[in-house]
Amino acid sequence: MLNNPPASTSGLAALRHVDLFADVPQPVLATLAGTMQRKLFDAGTVIFLRGDPGTSLYLIHTGRVRIGLSSAGGKEVTLTLLGPGDFFGDLALLDGAPRSADAMAYEACELFVLQRSDFMTQLDRQPQLAKELLSVMSRRLRRNADLIEEVAFLEVGARVARLLVGLADERGIPGATGLTLAGRLTQTDLASLVSATRESVNKCLSAYQREKLLAWDRGRLILLDLAGLRRRAEM
Repeated sequence: MLNNPPASTSGLAALRHVDLFADVPQPVLATLAGTMQRKLFDAGTVIFLRGDPGTSLYLIHTGRVRIGLSSAGGKEVTLTLLGPGDFFGDLALLDGAPRSADAMAYEACELFVLQRSDFMTQLDRQPQLAKELLSVMSRRLRRNADLIEEVAFLEVGARVARLLVGLADERGIPGATGLTLAGRLTQTDLASLVSATRESVNKCLSAYQREKLLAWDRGRLILLDLAGLRRRAEM
């Protein structure tokens, strides 16, 4: 982890870009920003591990964070990759229980840490925070249920296509030839996100390239035919 400079007005900017705090009045945001600690992490640095004490919420200002699970045998599953404006560690805000997953800096990150005690103080004064937090958690639970269903019932090709379509909706950048996915994703990343082997994902991507559904450009994925990928996602 890099040196942690004190939080500044960038903490307030980070809060403004998080959906959880979208309806919170400016004075309350300023108060919360004043309690947050700014932390910088190098790529590949562990932020916390499953089972660690859960006492804080993390807001992503820059960079990306990998949320995943690992087994005693060293196998890893990526649950999601989060970027600027996202947050994680929210379960700790409700119960203060140990972390339920691992968090690692996928890229160099600037994060802001909000302690549970500070959040709970504002929760008593701003009930809409509770509503929004429950809404966010509900969406994540539904996403986890979808992941289980996909692994159980969909072939790898359909899972890859569905993942790419979802990433296009979240971070697709329109271009002359198609949608470029923001950030770099390796085949190992994609394999972990769909719970498949790298070899099987490589075969799917190669087939989709031959069908001109996607292309690689200097390590970035370009989705050339989103409608075609949507059809593959339903197979």
